[in-house]
Amino acid sequence: MQNSELFSQRLKATMQERGLKQIDIVRSAQQHNVKLGRSHISQYVSGHSVPRADIATFLAQTLGVDVQWLLGETEATVSQNSEQQRTEQSNAYKVTRHAQSSLEYGADYQPLQPYAAPLRLKADEQDTQPTRTFSKSHKLDDVLYDVRGPVVEEALRMEAEGTDVLKLNIGNPAPFGFKTPDEVVYDMRRQLTDCEGYSPTRGLFSARKAIMQYSQIRGLPNVGMDDIYTGNGVSELINLSMSALLDSGDEVLVPSPDYPLWTACVTLAGGTAVHYTCDEQSEWYPDIDDMRAKITDRTKAIVIINPNNPTGAVYPREVLEQIVQVAREHQLIIFSDEIYDRLVMDGLHHTSIASLAPDLFCVTFSGLSKSHMIAGFRIGWMILSGNKRIASDYIEGLNMLSNMRLCSNVPAQSVVQTALGGHQSVNDYIIPGGRIYEQRETIMHALDQIDGISYVKPKAAFYIFPKIDVKKFNIHNDEQFALDLLREQKLLIVHGGGFNWKQPDHFRIVYLPRNSVLNEAAGRLQTFLSHYRQ
Repeated sequence: MQNSELFSQRLKATMQERGLKQIDIVRSAQQHNVKLGRSHISQYVSGHSVPRADIATFLAQTLGVDVQWLLGETEATVSQNSEQQRTEQSNAYKVTRHAQSSLEYGADYQPLQPYAAPLRLKADEQDTQPTRTFSKSHKLDDVLYDVRGPVVEEALRMEAEGTDVLKLNIGNPAPFGFKTPDEVVYDMRRQLTDCEGYSPTRGLFSARKAIMQYSQIRGLPNVGMDDIYTGNGVSELINLSMSALLDSGDEVLVPSPDYPLWTACVTLAGGTAVHYTCDEQSEWYPDIDDMRAKITDRTKAIVIINPNNPTGAVYPREVLEQIVQVAREHQLIIFSDEIYDRLVMDGLHHTSIASLAPDLFCVTFSGLSKSHMIAGFRIGWMILSGNKRIASDYIEGLNMLSNMRLCSNVPAQSVVQTALGGHQSVNDYIIPGGRIYEQRETIMHALDQIDGISYVKPKAAFYIFPKIDVKKFNIHNDEQFALDLLREQKLLIVHGGGFNWKQPDHFRIVYLPRNSVLNEAAGRLQTFLSHYRQ
């Protein structure tokens, strides 16, 4: 068993035995000026990472156990000792650590009471009722979103201390100088006074009409005005669509690597995300055999992300037809995330999978955040198509949840018609000489110069998902790799595990920055890898 798994098991078991919750550990850390946030302890409990030495020491002392045992470096278990022995060991360990802890955690450091006393806010000297504390829902225990997780929290801490961090972690065009088309901004200004009230729950007529016409051009079958829902970005609609569908234990096939919101929303809705592999050796296309092998009688749907984040893959028609056939054989819903459908390069054509499946029920997601560089406007949509008769009860659930949130951002809805009509400025970015195209070429050329790094050429979006030679660099924890890179070179990337990729051998780079910045980033990475070994 890997140390991270053993550490996680021992941490959870000891916390349960002591009657402690995650918030108790976090609160104790705050009392002793130890930098340990909720997302960190959640990572440790879920087995996704192991703490560094000083944090491990703090956890062990808080729990009253030996640090080596907690980290899985010794085999003796706490349960083998009597309660009296455990208390004696705990107290003896605290005494021997007190002097060192005073140096590590500050002169005012005071050892915690023996572990048998539950950790809680103290009542005052009067005999008053203890203060009530509130913890996050247990529904969030297995929900992770590492695109903005512990590594990003460390970057924010560094920035707060005055460190300049070069960020290649978020696909947010605006900070990198990409501007909203002038016509979109002009039309929003003109319509603001008309957007002060709620819109119909599915969205403005003009917006949905434009989306419906766009879906017709894309070949989506059987789409009417009532089949279109606008949302505060695609993210809101992913959450809504999973919440309306899933009961506890239901399964959804999700790609690995994925955009992690999909896995998070499936989990939050009570379902289980079952990851099928996308094959790097086959241009990151879904492994159809693996997809078939993962289907059970609890499987309700297949998710595809095409064009793909984080790999930049674009699935050809023949691959999509195979996925449709799998869904047809097992009577599954298809959810297709197509937010990057207008950012396809190299003359390739994007096919919407719903256009190949008129007999199936499909839900297609897209929006303006990426194609029109307005991620902050928060405007996305989902389109129901195909055989809606088999999903009538599910659609009733979608309508219920949609009504509960009243409507999406009305000013952003008001520019959908303008954005989808006329000249599409995004096309100027994705051809030779265009900024996104040329920045892709720059980052690929720069990565070619780094020994131990390889990649599959991305065909769409603005991400590349390089592979690290883990044997060369002795890498066994990709989150630690990302943290070490950040701390040494002030360079922020997202490790592959943040996209539910199980091996510690990938990371994602956003190539939205200018060429000079990308070259600088690659230089920092090359310098780091010239000596790095885990």
